[in-house]
Amino acid sequence: MITKALFGAWDYVVLVIVLLISSGIGVYYRFTGGKQKTMREYLLADKNMSIAPVAFSLMASFMSAITLLGVSSENYSYGFQFIVINISYGIFTPVAAYLYLPVFFKLQATSAYEYLERRFGKIARLAASLCYTLQMTLYMGIVLYAPALALEALTGITKVSAILSVGIVCTFYSTIGGMKAVLMTDVFQSLLMFAAVFSIIICAWVDKGSLSEIWRIAAEGNRTDLWNFDPDPTVRHSWFTLIIGGGITFLSLYAVNQTQVQRYLTIKDLKRAQKACWWNWPILTALSLSTSFSGLAIYSKYYNCDPKDSKYINSADQLMPYYVVDTMGHIPGLSGLFVAGIFSASLSTVSAALNSLAAITIEDYIKPLYKHVLKKPLSEKRAGMQTKFISLIYGVVCIAVAFLAQMLGGVLQAALTIFGVVGGPLLGLFSLGMFTTIANEEGSVTGLAAGVAFALWMAFGDKPPLKMLPTSTEGCLNYKNTTSSISAAPILGKADSEYFWLYRVSYLYNGVFGLLVTIVIGLLASYIVHRFVRENPKTYDPNLFIPPLANKMKREQNASANLEAFAHISTSSDNLRNGLKTERSYF
Repeated sequence: MITKALFGAWDYVVLVIVLLISSGIGVYYRFTGGKQKTMREYLLADKNMSIAPVAFSLMASFMSAITLLGVSSENYSYGFQFIVINISYGIFTPVAAYLYLPVFFKLQATSAYEYLERRFGKIARLAASLCYTLQMTLYMGIVLYAPALALEALTGITKVSAILSVGIVCTFYSTIGGMKAVLMTDVFQSLLMFAAVFSIIICAWVDKGSLSEIWRIAAEGNRTDLWNFDPDPTVRHSWFTLIIGGGITFLSLYAVNQTQVQRYLTIKDLKRAQKACWWNWPILTALSLSTSFSGLAIYSKYYNCDPKDSKYINSADQLMPYYVVDTMGHIPGLSGLFVAGIFSASLSTVSAALNSLAAITIEDYIKPLYKHVLKKPLSEKRAGMQTKFISLIYGVVCIAVAFLAQMLGGVLQAALTIFGVVGGPLLGLFSLGMFTTIANEEGSVTGLAAGVAFALWMAFGDKPPLKMLPTSTEGCLNYKNTTSSISAAPILGKADSEYFWLYRVSYLYNGVFGLLVTIVIGLLASYIVHRFVRENPKTYDPNLFIPPLANKMKREQNASANLEAFAHISTSSDNLRNGLKTERSYF
C-alpha cells in the first residue's frame, strides 16, 4: 500500500485538459447563437434542446461526485443493500412524467414556483423559493467538498485549493455560457463519470481474475445481503426505507425541483420531455449500479487492511480516490482521468444549481421587486445582465458553504438528508396544489412550515452512532494494533433503544415524514380556513391540477356550461313564446 499520494505530470495534463474543455464549451456558447443575451436563451436554451443531452443532464444534475465517492463508500462500509433504491426510481418515474410534468408544461414559466402563486398566492411562492434556495446552497457546498476530498487523498493538494479550483471553473463557464453550456458539458462530464467508475471495476477484475471472486470476498465480509425486508422504520436501509424513502426523494428532485423542471422546459414539447425523463432512469441506474459495485471492488482490495483504520486516509469518502492512486498510480494519466471524472461530476451539478438559482432569483425576487416596489418592468437586457451577475454571486456563496460541509458527516448521507428535509415538504406543497381543490394558501404555507420544522427536528436530533460492518487491519504490514485486527464502529454511551424513537428513524424517511406532515397539516389548516374564515373559490383553472383531476374538472365545467346554455335557450324560447302569445292577443 502507498504511504503518500502519487500524482504525476501526465495526470495534471489530463485534468487541465478536462477543465479547459468544460470552460471552452461555455466560451463557445457565449459567442454563438444569440450569445446568451436573452433570458429565454440563457435560462431555457431557446427551448430547442434534443432528448439525449437533457436526459444525461437530468442524471448529472444530482448524481455528482457525491455519487462516485459516497455510494462506493456506502457499499464498502455498509453493504450492497443500497442498490435497491434503483427500483424506486423506476416506480416513481411515471409519476413524475405523467402527473407533475404536464402541469409545468402547461404553465411554461421559467420559475417552477410561479405555479404556487397562480394556485395559492405570492406568499406560497416566496416561501417555496426561499426553501429551494437554502436547499441548493447547502447541497452545492457538499458537491464542492466531495472532489476536495479526492484531491487531498490523491495529490496532497489542500481542501482549500481544491474547492477554489472547482468552484472558480464551474462558476466561469456556467455564468458566461448559460443553459446550453450547462447541458452540453453535462454530457461530456457524464461520460467521464462512467469512465472513472469502470476504470476501478476493470482494475479489480484484472487483479482478482473474475467478477465472481470480487463477489465472493464481499460475501465473506457480509457485504452482499440484499434481502432485508424489515418494515421497522428505524432500520437504516431495508427494502421499505430504500423504496419509499428513496422514491419520495426521487420525486422531490425529478418532479418539482426547479433544477430539473428547468431542464424539462428546454425541450419544445411535453412528449419529448417525458421521453427525456424516462431515458434518465436507465442512465441513472447504470451509474448507480456500477458505482455500487465499485465499492465491492474496492473492498476486495482492502478487506484485510482497511485504509481508514490503518490511518492511510482520514475519511471513508476518500476510499475510491485512494484505491485509484494505490492500484493505478503507476499508469501515466489514469489517476488524472479519475480526478477529472470527480471534477466533472461536481462541475455538472454546481453549474446546474447556479443556473437554476439565478432563474428563481430573477423570477421570484427581482421581477416582483421591480413590479411592486419600483413600479416599472425589468427590461430584457437588464434582466440578462443581472442573471449572469447573480450566477457569479451564487458561485462565490457555494464556495464559502463548501468550507462548512466537512461538519455534515459522510457526503452521501448528508446530501440525502438535505434533500429530504427540504425536498419532502416542498413536494408536499406542490402536491397539495396539484392533487386537491380544498387546499388554500394559508393552510398550505402552514403545512410547509410544519413539514420543514418536523423534518429538521428528525434530521438533526441526538442520533445513535452508525454501525459500520467490521473491517480488518491484519494484512497491513506497517500497522501496529495493540488490541485487535478486526474492528467495527464502537458503541459508545447509551444503547440505541435509549434514544428517542424519532431520532432513530432512517435518514431516508426524513422526506417522507416531511411530506406527510405538510399534507396533513396543510389539509387540516385549509379546512379550518375554509370552514371558519372564508370559502375557497368555486372555480379553478383546470391546468393547475394533475391531468386526471384536470380532465374531470373540464368535463364538469363543460357540463355546467352546457346546462347554462340550455337554460339560456329555454329561457329565450319561453320569452319568445310569451311574446308570440302577447302579439296574437293584441291582434
